[in-house]
Amino acid sequence: MNGLLKVKPETGNICKASGLGQKGLTQRIRIITRLFNYKKLQNFKSNFEIDSDISLAKTLDTEFYTDPSVFDESREKIFSRSWQFIRDADQASQPGSCYPFTMLENFLNEPLLLTRDAEGNLHCLSNVCTHRGTVLVGEACRAANLRCRYHGRQFRLDGSFLSMPEFKEVKNFPSPDDNLKKLPLFEWGPLLFTSLTSHLDISKYFGAMQERLAWLPINEFVFKPSFSSGYTVNAHWALYCENYLEGFHIPFVHAGLNAVIDFGNYTTETFEFSNLQLGLAKTAEDVFDLPASSPDYGKKVAAYYFFVFPNMMFNFYPWGLSINLVEPVSMNQTKVSFLTYVWKEELYNKGAGSGLDTVEMEDEEVVEAVQKGIHSRFYRHGRYSVTREQGIHHFHSLIAKHFT
Repeated sequence: MNGLLKVKPETGNICKASGLGQKGLTQRIRIITRLFNYKKLQNFKSNFEIDSDISLAKTLDTEFYTDPSVFDESREKIFSRSWQFIRDADQASQPGSCYPFTMLENFLNEPLLLTRDAEGNLHCLSNVCTHRGTVLVGEACRAANLRCRYHGRQFRLDGSFLSMPEFKEVKNFPSPDDNLKKLPLFEWGPLLFTSLTSHLDISKYFGAMQERLAWLPINEFVFKPSFSSGYTVNAHWALYCENYLEGFHIPFVHAGLNAVIDFGNYTTETFEFSNLQLGLAKTAEDVFDLPASSPDYGKKVAAYYFFVFPNMMFNFYPWGLSINLVEPVSMNQTKVSFLTYVWKEELYNKGAGSGLDTVEMEDEEVVEAVQKGIHSRFYRHGRYSVTREQGIHHFHSLIAKHFT
């Protein structure tokens, strides 16, 4: 190793000077890189603690947004241990339906498959053949079974192994490892969610939202592609989420929304892996007609803004629901999808749920300004407003928990 360190860059021939072959040198570089990144992460964790007392707490160190190794670690530490939105059940509405998709394309890049078997049961499966790793289904289709195009291995629509040619001599075959991995599947009305981790308690993520809106006929919500849209934001995914998680900026950034929302009575409630911002209206127009069974009965609710960690936003308006999915692309870029589910179309684009594209453009402008600012030599972290930034404090605390 000393020989390697003494070699001058301009002389080349590092392999010879170090006494290592190319393979050995490559392995050693990988080990050094891993140790370096591990040490960086350990140092990061040491100052990556969020005080549970918001009045004392400091915000996340900017290293979270600027360090490539931390961004890479978040794939497994945060996103692989979360629930993610698939789309709605109509993607696999008939027996034999097969709908392939990629979980968080460009980030997790996990090939998955939604199927509906002959009995009408939905399944979420790995879309990778257990023989040699081929992606099984390339496009939406109908099928009685799943057959790998590479070597003919077959699976039932519930993911269980069915058959394999030329494998009679193979011992201890088939085994459970030859089945397709089956993932948990959560259905809420037409909405479907899954997770790469099988032990996550769904109630800790969606329970508060389901309980608060138990009166809402979510089954009547219809997806409207023509009302939906997508955006590319030149900022870190967490900065985009943070902006969503506080209404503090509404009077300063969103003139149109501020004219509708009663900022003085804007509140935030936090739960284990979710939170709610309750937007009350200044007038009785364009508000929910709440039943007596609702906890908010008697209030002029213009919007329920639910956030489910780490990257899903559920905005309920009197006309229906706008789901915002935040997908990391790189440290400096994020894809945001607005998916619109309409309940009462005659109310669409009114009240707090109107002009969403304008609100988005206003949000993007400030978020991208923060993206530039976090690279400053003079900024490492800030403080929280005790009354207005509980949602961000909660979000940061969950990030810290996932990294420790």
